[in-house]
Amino acid sequence: MSDFFESEFVQEAIQDINELQEEIYTEVFAFDKLDREDKVKHLDKLDTLLEKQRNLYTRMTLSDDPRAKEMRDNVRKSAIMMGFPSDVDCGVLFANMQKTLNNVRKQIS
Repeated sequence: MSDFFESEFVQEAIQDINELQEEIYTEVFAFDKLDREDKVKHLDKLDTLLEKQRNLYTRMTLSDDPRAKEMRDNVRKSAIMMGFPSDVDCGVLFANMQKTLNNVRKQIS
């Protein structure tokens, strides 16, 4: 059994996700005050973050590493805490997040 989190690719993905989350968090409360161009840039960052999270989650589902399985389960538990049903399919969760981003993008166009 390989250690999922020792993979250079996984470490890089986690670092990218953390950096994007920090950038997005610092901007999120000012979103309404941003001009259209900055809102689009913010949404682009959110798209990138969502894609990286989706890819990492997919890798976790394919891994036998116990820590990867635990992290995958924590993602599901977080979704449940946010109000999603207990049998939530995280693929559906990511698809719904993408739809939400697309709807926001349409609203600012």
